[in-house]
Amino acid sequence: MRWEEVKERFPNEWVVLEATKAYSSDGNRYIEEVVVIDRFDDSISAMRRYSELHKQEPHREYCFFHTSRPSLVARERYVGVRGPR
Repeated sequence: MRWEEVKERFPNEWVVLEATKAYSSDGNRYIEEVVVIDRFDDSISAMRRYSELHKQEPHREYCFFHTSRPSLVARERYVGVRGPR
């Protein structure tokens, strides 16, 4: 499902998504297609659900956003292991 469809079906809600088609460019993650996993009225509940899913299946690309966002673009964060200095 594309973001425009999600926004129409779930107006003014927090949604937990799995990205099924996405790419990275210039430090941003552009999410083109998603599956809606759950929806919430508040960000705390959405974040909890996201955390649950991420712990269960860390290799899948889960995220959560409010449907008032015009597009699904997120800044990428690098979380890695620091090597010797």
